[in-house]
Amino acid sequence: MLAAWFLGGTNARLSLSPVDLIIIVLYFVLVLGLGFYLRRFTNTGEEFFMAGREMTAWIAGLSFISANLGSLEMMGYAAATYQYGILVGHAYWIGAIPAILFLSLVMMPFYYICKTHSVPGYLKLRYGEGARSLSAISFAVMTILMSGINMYSMAVIMKVILGWDIHFSIWVSSLTVALYVMAGGLLSAIFNEVLQFFLIWIGCLVVPVVGLIETGGWTGMVHRIQTNFPGQDFIHMWSTTGSFTGNPMGVHWTGIVFGWGLAISFGYWTTDFLVVQRVMAAKDLRSAQLGTVIGAFFKMMVPLIVILPGLLALAVLPFHLVPENQGGLPNAHTYNEALPLMLARYCSPGLLGLGVTALVAGFMSGMAGNVTAFTTVWTYDIYKPFIRKDAADSHYVSMGRWCSLLGVFVSIGTAYLVMNFSSIIVYAQAVFVFFIVPMFGTVILGMLWKRTTPAAGFWGLLAGILTSFALWAWVRMDPNALRHVAFSEHAKDMAENVYRAMWSLIVNVVVTVAVSLFTKPKPEHELKGLVYGLTELAPEGHFPVFRRPITWAAAVAVGFVLLNVLFW
Repeated sequence: MLAAWFLGGTNARLSLSPVDLIIIVLYFVLVLGLGFYLRRFTNTGEEFFMAGREMTAWIAGLSFISANLGSLEMMGYAAATYQYGILVGHAYWIGAIPAILFLSLVMMPFYYICKTHSVPGYLKLRYGEGARSLSAISFAVMTILMSGINMYSMAVIMKVILGWDIHFSIWVSSLTVALYVMAGGLLSAIFNEVLQFFLIWIGCLVVPVVGLIETGGWTGMVHRIQTNFPGQDFIHMWSTTGSFTGNPMGVHWTGIVFGWGLAISFGYWTTDFLVVQRVMAAKDLRSAQLGTVIGAFFKMMVPLIVILPGLLALAVLPFHLVPENQGGLPNAHTYNEALPLMLARYCSPGLLGLGVTALVAGFMSGMAGNVTAFTTVWTYDIYKPFIRKDAADSHYVSMGRWCSLLGVFVSIGTAYLVMNFSSIIVYAQAVFVFFIVPMFGTVILGMLWKRTTPAAGFWGLLAGILTSFALWAWVRMDPNALRHVAFSEHAKDMAENVYRAMWSLIVNVVVTVAVSLFTKPKPEHELKGLVYGLTELAPEGHFPVFRRPITWAAAVAVGFVLLNVLFW
């Protein structure tokens, strides 16, 4: 059946065995049951929105990385790997590890000490209502746009593997997420994300293990890729980035380091409340910091189940995949279908059900992360300050529950935007650069420089957002503008995103510093607990060395350096 499906056309679909169906149904029953069980423990705002701040380091860390390990990661980066090769692995190493460790050691103390419910909540304390409102609205829009990725990814999975109706697949999975998040809030999301973490790893490890056996290991896979795509280097991470034309992405190492490694990475991992919220729910500051480091370790390992399947698709698929906006061509499979195609190739009955469940878990993990983050920011940073300031705590909990359902319905409408981009990861990077990158400059200057003023926080953030939109629109209206934005006419859409991120951050920082020099800062007594030098941090001296976050952060940093050298 598999051979006929791969060679005899693209309209045939795999059918689920009874074992596969049982695995999938049991998963849905389990997550719903867990969500409704945890409802009894989420009666207050602190419990519903922040899980009572009682999570251990391991639970917080696994939830932290699982919230990021959604359909975007699994399908999006597998698709981007097929399109650009192992260069996409930078998203997991230089594009993640330094920023996560910085979050743990430098920024988490401030987030945790001020006990804010969100990153916009920190901006309110540091800068005032203007910066908080702008960041909250932009973040709410971003989470809804990102939710569309999970919706669309789910539809692709069901289309490629099962032949299910797209709309039916979207509604069943989306409503499942809405129900368990409405019931248990962040607590339900965190425990389901821990469950989903193990399901994702168990289900998706099948592809790299069986794929490497088929190709004869790493060397055999590389040989097949070079045979299928002569003249293109898909297997080196740094050695091909000395010029814009030496690699499939059309990117220079400066874009990877400053655009991807600094602007996008630090913007996402330190200010995107979707992931930060998970470790802020830890029981104490040390657990929050250790949880973040645990997340960094597993983040380094994710390429095994994401990047490697994309490389295997380059090696073994008997046809070439095309961009999503060309998916309407006869007998065409798109980049976004790389991972589902590999699951279909390698998974027998039982394993197919486990693999599909892993992808469903990834979808639901990413969707739940977006919904819970949107719910918290909407309730505490938009609804409470602007619509109803003095309601009872129970009212805000009810608002959060119903807002979860609203967020799901609005997200369904954004799913179709993804079809206008070459792959879902290009869409995601574009959205991140619009909203997240400028926020990093505003947050980090506020934490490290007490001279930064409330006016500067607002105008710097607005300038960064508008710069990103303006550069994106410029390239869309005039493709020749790419040589100015990305320093080369040979840059591809991913390279355009990383350079646009760099420009957005530069403008944000320059405007923030300039406005600060001409406006009045807050008095120092109002900045205690919010700015370095004015905040008393908890000492680590009474903990043994092996229990200190900085020790394990150093170990992760060593691993990060070795991996970059190994795949140079």
